[in-house]
Amino acid sequence: MKNPNIPTLMETCWQLHNIIEEEYIAHPAKSGDAAWLEKRRLLLADMAIHLLQTAIEPGDIKIENLTNNLNAILTISDPFLPNAELKRTADKLYKR
Repeated sequence: MKNPNIPTLMETCWQLHNIIEEEYIAHPAKSGDAAWLEKRRLLLADMAIHLLQTAIEPGDIKIENLTNNLNAILTISDPFLPNAELKRTADKLYKR
């Protein structure tokens, strides 16, 4: 059954994506700065929006997009959860 709310959800996703991306670009932190993890949180939110878009896009889920979304989320999250070895898990996504 087709969900009539999907176009509206996708529009909202793109609006959120644009806002978050603008904030990320405007954030002055550079790698190694005290505020670097704060900037990475914005990037994590951006990637979460991309995952949402992949999940709700009509039709079959695009596995390549899903893999890329999850890789980005795990990689960006790695510094927040250093004992979870998320980057190592992310690398496994591309093993066949």
